[in-house]
Amino acid sequence: MEWMVAHAGDLRLAAFGGVLAFVLLLEVRWPQRPGPMQRRPRWVANLGLVALDTVLVRLLLPLGAIGVALWVERTGTGFLNAVGWPVAVEAVLAFLALDALIYWQHRIFHKVPAFWRLHRVHHSDLEFDATTALRFHPAEILLSMLIKMAAVALLGAPAVAVVVFEIALNGTAMFNHANLRLPPAVDRVLRLMVVTPDMHRVHHSVHRVEHDTNFGFNLPWWDRLFGSYTPQPREGHTGMRIGLQQFRTPDAQGLVALLTQPAQPL
Repeated sequence: MEWMVAHAGDLRLAAFGGVLAFVLLLEVRWPQRPGPMQRRPRWVANLGLVALDTVLVRLLLPLGAIGVALWVERTGTGFLNAVGWPVAVEAVLAFLALDALIYWQHRIFHKVPAFWRLHRVHHSDLEFDATTALRFHPAEILLSMLIKMAAVALLGAPAVAVVVFEIALNGTAMFNHANLRLPPAVDRVLRLMVVTPDMHRVHHSVHRVEHDTNFGFNLPWWDRLFGSYTPQPREGHTGMRIGLQQFRTPDAQGLVALLTQPAQPL
């Protein structure tokens, strides 16, 4: 466990690169939605955003969630440190609590207009593949990290739980945004344990009634528990339209346009 925490940065980078490459290869072999996917302009914008997001988080919030978790362990801060349960129990509870937090944060970002201005950058992608998982406005990423850091401090989350959560969340987000066709029987079993591409694709429907459901990124249970689960899109996975009605022209999809999109009318 100590080794994992000590090498958290390397592990996260390796997992990110490995999962992204693997999922993109699976998309080529077993696509759910046939092309053309307009990969080059989309990938330039989406990968440009994640590069900018990473630099800004490192510069403005260098401690990050893992740094806060290490501070919590040294100082004994937070709920879990106060109760003193076994580390394994605390780690599982922290993982579940952080995942539930991400679910509710995501849901609130859809409902509050100021937050939706930021989050709709993610939804304005006109296609749906693993790079869509990386398409977030820098202001949303910074705000999300601040929320996560506060949650880690209040929880007293063990550092190893935060490392595992960060790696799992990043990997499952790329998986469930994949343009990947899974056999229906496999999808039914998998979505009992993890958010699958077919489950999350509904969330990127152009229809508001559908994209205001299936908020989970990692674990699929919260949507069922809190009444926000939609099993399938009404137009089917190959026929459904992806994105937002407001941003469907090529000039709305470039990197500069995405960075300035929050200033556009709701």
